Amino acid sequence: MKTKKEKTEATNILGLPVKETEVIAAELNILLSNFQVYYQNLRGIHWNIRGKRFFDLHVKFEELYNDAQLKIDMIAERVLTLGGTPLHTFEDYIKNNRLEVGKNVSKDVDAVQLIMSSLSDLLKIERVILDESDKINDEGTNSMMSDFITEQEKTIWMMKAWSEEEI
Repeated sequence: MKTKKEKTEATNILGLPVKETEVIAAELNILLSNFQVYYQNLRGIHWNIRGKRFFDLHVKFEELYNDAQLKIDMIAERVLTLGGTPLHTFEDYIKNNRLEVGKNVSKDVDAVQLIMSSLSDLLKIERVILDESDKINDEGTNSMMSDFITEQEKTIWMMKAWSEEEI
């Protein structure tokens, strides 16, 4: 038997509360915007990297931007699944951006620092989404955020190892 709260709380076709789901879709759009900036940063450093580590880093940065492109699509599709509309203009991306924009980054250490900083900022956004989606048992969003967080933490660890920095 449903409680009074359960009877009055509107749910969508997925069985998730409508109002909270709208909030999560909005947060996912913020993540989408920031991933677009991260992606463009990766493209820039992939194109502009110079120096003795060029061959290794050029390939690694391509791997990272291909992965970011897949995640962008996943985020946009999750927004759609939740009933929202994914942001898709550069104006929206810049308006919602929280990442440093890398311009003309060509030195290996600077490029790796930009990646670590960007991933750290993305993790903050993802943890907010994870917390909010957990509150309403939104397992689809939870699973995606958990996977992103796990991968990005590992990438940060690898970049720190490359930089010979402590975690």
